[in-house]
Amino acid sequence: MTSALDDLVELLVLEPIEVNIFRGMSPNENRQRVFGGQVAGQALMAAVRTIDDDKAVHSFHSYFLRPGDPNAPILYEVDRIRDGRSFTTRRVVAIQHGRAIFNLQASFHAAEDGFDYQTAMPDVPDPETLPDYTTRWEPYRDQIDDHHDRARPIDTRPVEPFLGPKVTSPTSDRQQVWFRADGSLPDDPNLHACVAAYATDMTILDTALLPHGIGWDDNMMMASLDHALWFHRPFRADEWLLFDQVSPSSSGARGLGRGEMYTRDGELVVSVVQEGLIRRLD
Repeated sequence: MTSALDDLVELLVLEPIEVNIFRGMSPNENRQRVFGGQVAGQALMAAVRTIDDDKAVHSFHSYFLRPGDPNAPILYEVDRIRDGRSFTTRRVVAIQHGRAIFNLQASFHAAEDGFDYQTAMPDVPDPETLPDYTTRWEPYRDQIDDHHDRARPIDTRPVEPFLGPKVTSPTSDRQQVWFRADGSLPDDPNLHACVAAYATDMTILDTALLPHGIGWDDNMMMASLDHALWFHRPFRADEWLLFDQVSPSSSGARGLGRGEMYTRDGELVVSVVQEGLIRRLD
């Protein structure tokens, strides 16, 4: 496990404070607000900590309510909504400075047999043929900040040609990204689900910018508003996953992204929907 991935796993190991209350920390980075994938992953882990081992998460729905303060701990309060034989439901509220910054409702399901169908995985190049993060950004080193040099827990390999720090023209409403944890993870399915939740917040909102020919550096305010995941089949987040994403709509300073996540052998394992703020500042 790389040091960056080790740090991510450590972020997901929450401190129990009281029954149904956990405390999470943020990495020591120069951020203005907590990364949305971090608080989603930690909130899901807080719910996991109250679930019997025979159930795994099959869906969660969440809302980002306020920006998180990266310099303060986050308290996660878990409400045990229902414990059933097949399904268990949890609600989690993340709190900082006495106010809710995020809430999540997650459902867990005991494994059982049933119908099996899925859409086919797109035909894309293998991840080994695509440049990693450092290689993609090397030609633009004189145009970027030092934060691009920090180690990253998730290895991402976009299928589409990399456009650099500035997007100059509209492109497709779709993007495809291979990703995996940058190292080996323990054999804990819930941890792999939390890492996937973290990773899905990294790219999906970017998809809503592509049809408009603008990028993150183009005087934009962008933030996740809500985030929903459905977990269909078992997977490992430390093996390559294709994240096939599309933005069907943007309007009223909001953009919508949808995505399907496939294993390398073509199994559809996760579906994702996110809406985010995409507001011009000029």
